[in-house]
Amino acid sequence: MSFHQKSRAACVALLMASLAHVSLAEDPAVPIGLQAELTAKIVGYDRNYSARAAGKGKILFLLKADDVGSTKVANQAKSAFGSLAEVGGAPHEESSMAYASAKALADEVVKQKIAIVYVSSGLSGEMAGIAEALNGKDVLTVAAVASDVARGAVLGFDLVSGKPKLLVHLTQAKKQNTAFRAEALKLMKVYE
Repeated sequence: MSFHQKSRAACVALLMASLAHVSLAEDPAVPIGLQAELTAKIVGYDRNYSARAAGKGKILFLLKADDVGSTKVANQAKSAFGSLAEVGGAPHEESSMAYASAKALADEVVKQKIAIVYVSSGLSGEMAGIAEALNGKDVLTVAAVASDVARGAVLGFDLVSGKPKLLVHLTQAKKQNTAFRAEALKLMKVYE
């Protein structure tokens, strides 16, 4: 193997390692099934959820169409939520949507009266725009990836000392008409 071939091989290996690292950064820290269970419980502490759900909460799973990992996480989440009898004490139904734009998402939320948008992995770069587009909309955004809460998702999950920790973006929650009771907020790491 020549010097140039070795250099090329080293570059490819370095690139693959860096891509693997990027992929890991987008992986959910908390198992998807546990995220579904925690969400189902915590929305019961949202003073506005029962009105938002209007008898049957609609949950929209937002994914990045050209991202295999994003699609996998969204499908796992849809299945996990689908296996739950109730979310926030109410029956529910699930649908999926490939992300096209923040405006298209906001329009869909209003049109379909979506109660919860579950933002899959792979959309971190879009999260700030999504949050902005959902200002004034009556919807709870739940992030698969913990770092998306700091970017504007209302609710998310992280692992702290091996235990799941709920995260909430309080400022965005208010903008999206989500009002968690004080007893729930005590259990969460709050972003403002």
